[in-house]
Amino acid sequence: MYTSTPEYVQTPDALAAALAKLASSPFVALDTEFLRERTYYPKFCLLQIANDNFCALIDVLSLPSLSPLLEFLNDRNRLKVLHAAHQDLEVLALANGEALNGNAKKSLVPISGPFLDTQVAAAFLDMPASIGYADLVQRRLNHTLQKGQSRTDWSQRPLSEAQLTYAADDVIYLVELYHDLKKALGHTLRWGWIAEEAEQLEDARLYSTDPVEAWHRLRFLDQLEPEQRAAAKALAEWREHRAMHKDRPRSWILSDDALRAIAQRLPTTIESLGAVPELPKGLIERRGDELLQLLSNSKAQAINEPPAQDFRPSRDQQKQVASLMDVVRKEGARLHISPERLATRRDIEALVFSGRVGGFGHGWRLHTFGERLIKLAGKEAGNDAPLTETDVHSAQ
Repeated sequence: MYTSTPEYVQTPDALAAALAKLASSPFVALDTEFLRERTYYPKFCLLQIANDNFCALIDVLSLPSLSPLLEFLNDRNRLKVLHAAHQDLEVLALANGEALNGNAKKSLVPISGPFLDTQVAAAFLDMPASIGYADLVQRRLNHTLQKGQSRTDWSQRPLSEAQLTYAADDVIYLVELYHDLKKALGHTLRWGWIAEEAEQLEDARLYSTDPVEAWHRLRFLDQLEPEQRAAAKALAEWREHRAMHKDRPRSWILSDDALRAIAQRLPTTIESLGAVPELPKGLIERRGDELLQLLSNSKAQAINEPPAQDFRPSRDQQKQVASLMDVVRKEGARLHISPERLATRRDIEALVFSGRVGGFGHGWRLHTFGERLIKLAGKEAGNDAPLTETDVHSAQ
């Protein structure tokens, strides 16, 4: 356990000294504090970093350049340990991209691995797949973390002692978790599976959205007719571009409800656009003509869209999903892995309803149980036979 006070780093010299103290360690624990309620891009405010003997709280808002820090983090000889790593790595990818390409351009370049996500590792010890940091610290280390600063504004300066203590705890106990989880899993095959999972965290597509692909976020497209779906896709692309350009949340540009209502109604005049109840009048005044032109242009893409789907799974399909979910749960119990790390209900429904194979179709999941799951679902090449109770029971 730490006996020294975490160092608050606000100058280039202090940063250099802190990195020198961390340099000999084969791993560092990382956490970030940022704001995003009013912006599209996260505003990076603080980086917490620690090893076995030292903890630094790096005030990124006070430093003229983060290049030395990012160079340190991009060292592939150093393991980076995080909890629920995605958001923290998105923040760091943005900082990394700006350092490489200039602050004027918002680009995301993931920092280099290797990584360990303690949330993922915990799921391989029968913990819930989305277990929070405080809950995991309580369960594994028998320590209760203070929660008083969870909604603080990390962009305000000066930071209080309470804020700094709270921030430091996010990595001090992360160091202990790393050692605890490594002791429990490090000599098992599952440790290799965890490392395989972490390799995906270097994929830049995890942290940025191509506006052309923004429609994938919409959950209602299958219910729309071709012209409506083409309009929704065009609106999603427009919204993403605007959100990026204005650095504002997507919902501030156009809510999902408004986007759906416009796509369903397909207005052709300012008056009909104004009749969409979910649409703010100010947006119509500022962008009404632009939206109408967008809708008009999108009609040409309707030919590429399939008819609306009113899919309702059959009783046999529902039974098949339930049976396969039972297989997943029992396999998770056998392996002492949270079933959600193996396959989600959405994964199973995609397999049964349309034959699409998700994350269990490659890597350690495929070889461990995915091949058997696909076979049980009757989705291997040339076999569309429905799953039977005999098949399920024989596989368990």
